Amino acid sequence: MDNELEFLINETLKDTRLDKAVVSLCPNLSRSKIQELIDDGDILVNYESSKSSYKLREGDKVTVIIPEEEEKYDAEPENIPLDIVYEDDDLMIINKPQGMVVHPAPGHYNGTIVNAILYHVANIAKIGENYRPGIVHRIDKDTSGLLMVAKSELAFKSLSAQLKDKTAYRRYVALVNGEIPFNEGVVKAPIGRSSKNRKEMAVVSTGKPAVTHIKVLERFHGFTLIECLLETGRTHQIRVHLSYIKYPIVGDQVYGFHKNYGFDGQLLHAATLSLIHPRSNKRLTVDAPLPDYFSKALDQLRETGIIAEEK
Repeated sequence: MDNELEFLINETLKDTRLDKAVVSLCPNLSRSKIQELIDDGDILVNYESSKSSYKLREGDKVTVIIPEEEEKYDAEPENIPLDIVYEDDDLMIINKPQGMVVHPAPGHYNGTIVNAILYHVANIAKIGENYRPGIVHRIDKDTSGLLMVAKSELAFKSLSAQLKDKTAYRRYVALVNGEIPFNEGVVKAPIGRSSKNRKEMAVVSTGKPAVTHIKVLERFHGFTLIECLLETGRTHQIRVHLSYIKYPIVGDQVYGFHKNYGFDGQLLHAATLSLIHPRSNKRLTVDAPLPDYFSKALDQLRETGIIAEEK
């Protein structure tokens, strides 16, 4: 459970910047940790996210939420088949199925991508963080598609840097509820932790910058097939942004409509991954076709105009 502390600001701390006040209120927290909590929307003023520079007023309520630390589990190798679409001595690119978790976490201690790559790749346990070796980015459990995995220290450093400086290109395909009226657009909206549900993300003024480029691929009655290009990589970014503009992804039970279409998760697929190869310095681009359940939903729309809901 998250640790939640609440303070009522008195005359002593009025007119003090939020970040400096929290240093006084929570002396066990470092300044960098306080800034991280503010950036993630875990420090609230009057139950709303706020900026570090906010000048407190007498009577303000400051809530400091210290998230429970992510448990780290030593994964064991498991002989799990992987759909490997590219591999060499430095990296591999996996087509992750919907429903598979990337690394062990509460409720998912085995059967993950990490368990599989520990079995399939020699010495990968030494690459990157020991509880998620080789992993430089993640895909949600209920999202399918391409995931790059570093097999060497050279690749781990290079791929991590490419994600940070935006030279790695990630293209997703999604089916959304609603008929998008434009052909191309950009969503620029900061994402942080939701103040209503700490397990969810939301567009909040104090969140981290997030940019998603959208292009319409095909239109249906009541639905739109789109591609999304990630300029940043925030948690649940595409799902949050599409819900924010009122076109949530079909099947998204968290940020969308609670309809069961018979597939486990949202119709969101990481279709293209393009990166600079860490050794050759040449661009490598890989594509993965839509999974069968996604293609079937599109065929149903084209043929009947509806997606049959599971009884």
